[in-house]
Amino acid sequence: MKIAAITLLLLIMLTLAFALRSVSRGTSPRQTARALTLRVALSLGLFLLLMAGGMLGWWLPHGR
Repeated sequence: MKIAAITLLLLIMLTLAFALRSVSRGTSPRQTARALTLRVALSLGLFLLLMAGGMLGWWLPHGR
């Protein structure tokens, strides 16, 4: 699960960089909005993954 969380963080950073690049180049606002929408969806997915992992005990050893 840690690999999934790290992968999601990297994807979030990548989509944010893509949105920044499209804003700085002055391309269509639709591309920027699409990249930012994807970033929000990935952030929400990461949050839900972390919440589920915390509730199900995926992040802590079983002895705690």
